[in-house]
Amino acid sequence: MRKEKILVIGASGQIGVELTLALRKVYGENQVVAADLREQNPLLHGTGPYVSLDVMNKEMLHVQIIRQNITQVYLLAAILSATGEKNPSLAWNLNMQGLLNVLDIAREEKLSKLFWPSSIAVFGPSSPRVNCPQQTVIEPTTVYGISKYAGEFWCNYYWNRFGVDVRSIRYPGLISYKSEPGGGTTDYAVEIYREALLKNKYTCFLKEDTYLPMMYMPDAIRATLELMEAPAAAIKFRTSYNVAAMSFSPREVCASIQKHIPSFEMSIAPDYRQQIADSWPQSIDDSPARADWGWKEEFDLAIMTEDMLKNLSL
Repeated sequence: MRKEKILVIGASGQIGVELTLALRKVYGENQVVAADLREQNPLLHGTGPYVSLDVMNKEMLHVQIIRQNITQVYLLAAILSATGEKNPSLAWNLNMQGLLNVLDIAREEKLSKLFWPSSIAVFGPSSPRVNCPQQTVIEPTTVYGISKYAGEFWCNYYWNRFGVDVRSIRYPGLISYKSEPGGGTTDYAVEIYREALLKNKYTCFLKEDTYLPMMYMPDAIRATLELMEAPAAAIKFRTSYNVAAMSFSPREVCASIQKHIPSFEMSIAPDYRQQIADSWPQSIDDSPARADWGWKEEFDLAIMTEDMLKNLSL
């Protein structure tokens, strides 16, 4: 086991649960402290230390980092795209101030590394729709996307100005059977599997031909760990890396489920999230991540569907 002491902020969220468990396998149960404002996710019970923590309370956050001898922080606490549009000022304040608090403490305490996720939400209608490149026109239309894009440049600034080794991934839509979705525009791709097994039908809030970049959670966790394990010299983008695995539409997910559950039916009722989805690229070019630190996905739609249905059925 390694001597790093890691704090995962937002550990009870969709990414946080599985990332915390993965980190504990690598570094040891007691070397990874899970933190959240919410109650501890049941999947984390008995797997390692847990503290109640508000990332907006900089003083208490600083105290915890010193008290726990933290050397690395994974900051996952955020208000996502769909939820953020219901309360833009709250989303901006949490997403921005939380990051600035952690960056400041990382600088003061000379933490070895910091991980902070960005998102495909940074892209907007003016970004290329197909194979959207690492560096391109970026004009986000949601408060979540605006906060993530601003955050990317704060990360870059703290690296260039203070040498804070902060690393980031622009996550696509993430799909998992272990935890509930967190209020994002791509949540349909999680809900549809659960509803297929529970009700044998699903009403999708996006049009059936809406293509979006997606990734199965095991790939997302592995990408995160591989990025953080890479030598600092290999990290050429200190804003955030594009990562991609697959792009699909609700129609294609439905068809993949019907191969296992032929009677499953999907209906369409687009809501306000359709406009958000229409502002994002259909696919992502992640060649810099593949070249710089060896990223490569393992799951496609067919393999993911089989694995989702199998595990949700247990």
